[in-house]
Order: sequence, then structure tokens, then C-alpha cells
Amino acid sequence: MTSAIILIIAAGLDYLIGDPWGWPHPVQAMGWVISHLTKSAHKYCHHSLTQRLAGIALGIILIVGSGSIGWLIIYSAKSLHPLLGISLESILLASCFALSSLRTAAVAVLKPLRGGKLAEARNILSNYVGRDTENLSEVEILRAVLETVTENATDGVMAPLFYAIVGAFIPFVGAAPLALAYKASSTLDSMIGYREAPYTYLGWFSARLEDCLTWVPCRFTVMTLALLSGEPLYVWRICRRDAVSDPSPNSGWSECVYAAILGVQMGGTNWYRGVAKYKPPLGDAIYPITPSTIERALQLTAYCFLLWLGVAIAILLIPLNR
Repeated sequence: MTSAIILIIAAGLDYLIGDPWGWPHPVQAMGWVISHLTKSAHKYCHHSLTQRLAGIALGIILIVGSGSIGWLIIYSAKSLHPLLGISLESILLASCFALSSLRTAAVAVLKPLRGGKLAEARNILSNYVGRDTENLSEVEILRAVLETVTENATDGVMAPLFYAIVGAFIPFVGAAPLALAYKASSTLDSMIGYREAPYTYLGWFSARLEDCLTWVPCRFTVMTLALLSGEPLYVWRICRRDAVSDPSPNSGWSECVYAAILGVQMGGTNWYRGVAKYKPPLGDAIYPITPSTIERALQLTAYCFLLWLGVAIAILLIPLNR
């Protein structure tokens, strides 16, 4: 029952508060550790092999360390008072969910775009995406927002919930520690999981591990959204046709399932620091991407989140009904 309460409170906190600007956040601490350990690795490891080994050590230290420290903090709080432990675990778990943050980011870009303030929309978008935004048209901005919302639906929302649910069913582990461990993996991938120098060898382990950890929740997310669409066979066919051509084993599937449901097409040419990168098209361009399309994508993610949450809570509470 305690795990069910924690899941409910954490989801409520994310919905009501999200990630308030200026408040301390576990990802900030993770980023600080990654930054310092990365600098040390670059300073002392100059060979590809030693950088690979350093990357493995960095990944294990941060992922296991984040989960363990989270567990230790929660356990210490529970030893002082059970309610303190529940409160602290709920807050830590809420920090792992990005559903509210995704909506806030999307609205921040769409608001000036709806008002015809293209330059302002480009500037705000640059805070959330890695691609060059200076010359993006309105259509390209909308595609960038939709791709960001749908890609992060898996690694920012559903995967942390997946690991929180798994942790909730493991005695003496709990929801937050596993979610924090996954969040550490995701943060590592976003900071050093690149094929380009200087992270080619140092970040390979983090990138591969994050792909592996995200694979199962990503497929569950695709299947859930396909069922919610009412046309699961059609959605699955589009994903099997297009998602497999994406270089990422997960982001292509995450984006493609939304493209299939919404009847839009994502992918194409993006520019990163002046270099063009082409991503294969995902979905069919039956309809244009509009602000309403992005709102529907956010709603689909929320429905998927609530469905998983409801099922997990119901299963957790089954023993009470016997």
C-alpha cells in the first residue's frame, strides 16, 4: 500500500508542481558529477581503450551510486519517521517524471508562435533542442517541438515510470531508487552519449546502456499507445515499416507511434552546429503538424502514463482486497 501511495503522490506532484525553476533537482547533482568525472577522464585517459574503461566506470559509478544514494536517503528518513520517508521518496520520484516539464516546454514555444513572434519562438526552442534554430520556419519549429515531445515521452516519462513500478514490486528497493538509477543513465546519455569527439570512446558505454534500459519500456509504450489509438494493427504496421530505419533503437519507435496515430510525418533534415543531418521519414503526411497536433501528442502521453499508473496501483492494492 505504501508503494501505491508514493506513486500517487509523485504523479500528483509532477502534475501540480512539475520542476519549479531554481529549485534543486537530482539531475543537477548528476550533471555536476558527470562533468567533473568527464574532465578527469579526459585529463588522464588519452588512449581509446582507457577512455572506454573510464566510460564503463563512469556509467557504473553514476547509475549505481544514484540509486544507492537515493535508497540510503529514503531509508534514513523512514528510520526517523515513516511519513518522512514517504514524503521524501514521493518528492524524489516526482523529480524523475517529466510529463509536466514536457508540456511547459511545448507551451513556451507555441505561445509566441501562435502570436506570430517567430524569432522569439526560435530562441525559446533553442533551450530545448540541440539542432540549430536560427533559420527555422514555422513548419520546422512545429516539427521540432513534436519530435521533442514524442521522443522524450519514452525516456522522460514512461521509462522512469516503468522502473518506478518495477522497483515498487521489489521488497526493500522501492520506486524512487530504480527510477533515479534510470534517470542517471538517461542523463549520462544526454551529456556524453555521442559518437563525435571528445565522447566517441568515453560515452559509448553510457549510450549503449541507455539504449538497453529504454528498449523494454519503449516497446511497452508503443504497444499501449497503439491500443489507445483504436487501430493497433495499423499503428504497428507503420512502426514496423518506418521506425526500424531510424539509427536509434528507441527514439524512432517513440516518435513513429505518435506519427502513425496523429497522421503526420516526422524526420527530415536538421542542422547541428552548421552540419546537416538527415533522419528518415516517420509516418505518412496525411495531415500537417499544427499546435493542436502537439496538444494531442501530450494528451496521448498523459493517457498512457495514467493507464500504467492505474494498473500498477490496482495490482499493488490487490492483497488488501482479499
